[in-house]
Amino acid sequence: MKFECNRQEFNQAVTNVQRAVSSKTTMPALEGILIKAEGNAITLYGYDLEICITTTLSAKIQQEGSSIIKAKLFSEIIRKLPEKTLTIEVDEKNIVYITSGSVSYKIVGIPASDYPEIPVIRGNDAIKIESDVLSSMIRQTIYAVADNDIKPTNKGTLFEIEDKTLRMVSLDGYRLAMRTEKIDYAGEKLFIVPGKSLIEVNKLIGEESKTINIIASIRHIIFKIDSYSIISRLIDGQFINYRASIPSTHTTEVRVNTRKFIETIERMSLLLTDRMKSPIRCQIDDNVIKAYCNTPLGQANDQIDVNMSGENLEIGFNNKFLLEALRYSETDEILMEMTGSNKAIVIKPIQGDNFLFMLMPMRLTR
Repeated sequence: MKFECNRQEFNQAVTNVQRAVSSKTTMPALEGILIKAEGNAITLYGYDLEICITTTLSAKIQQEGSSIIKAKLFSEIIRKLPEKTLTIEVDEKNIVYITSGSVSYKIVGIPASDYPEIPVIRGNDAIKIESDVLSSMIRQTIYAVADNDIKPTNKGTLFEIEDKTLRMVSLDGYRLAMRTEKIDYAGEKLFIVPGKSLIEVNKLIGEESKTINIIASIRHIIFKIDSYSIISRLIDGQFINYRASIPSTHTTEVRVNTRKFIETIERMSLLLTDRMKSPIRCQIDDNVIKAYCNTPLGQANDQIDVNMSGENLEIGFNNKFLLEALRYSETDEILMEMTGSNKAIVIKPIQGDNFLFMLMPMRLTR
């Protein structure tokens, strides 16, 4: 294999593909990037048996072929090359020669035949969605995906498509995040995408508006973003009946300025650490939320004016969970619906229903 290409474009491709390369594995091939040179283009693959990132870019191919190159060393070499172009050559013994201007490297490669088979997803039944919409939906739901959980389904986000509506739902047993958008897709789909995969999808979306194609099979899904494709396994299992967990009634409703409420909770949080699980108490009474925090570090009090209806209420919150829900609401004002001090709180936009966040309160002790 031998080819010449633009160093900057190649460096960007290596950087992005490397994110799917396994850092801890018993298979040396998975620690590398697979490169295939065919026709007038090169294709790069990073794969850790759960997620694959691949991209294709143009190059001057002098000899077709393929090889695996250790990702960590390879990316450092490419990043530090001096010239605008580079040449990579691999001989029959899988020795890799990298040159750019006066700089040259000779490193050991791995036979391409050692690379595991990458899932192939075929079909024309693509779900099309604008990049800014998908990015927003991922951002507003990914925070509620469980990091560690005995339930595999809690480590992913449910994609539920019906009536030309995409609904994404994440939950971890303590909170739920749901985001809804209309899309131009008439079919019905139901699948769970690992949170790790969605994080990588969001990193590749970028700021420029574009249309993303999503194709889901029984076990895998592919996100096509510009010249990149992200292939991910889907999570097997039955997602929890999230609809049944969302309260249908409430006894207290509060309309509050999001930024002011965030600032109040942040002030209370100064007395909290990861080892201190004390709740932030909120006394909701006569159009005022009185916030209070008491820890071994000290005490703090604050209050904020709100518009409320229904019963007065005292409720406790995990500061981290509440702050994340408030920050990801991304609206000037929110509605909070509550039913007693031990029932889940629901956070909604003032108008519309494009998001719904829910979190369990912390039990208060006198």
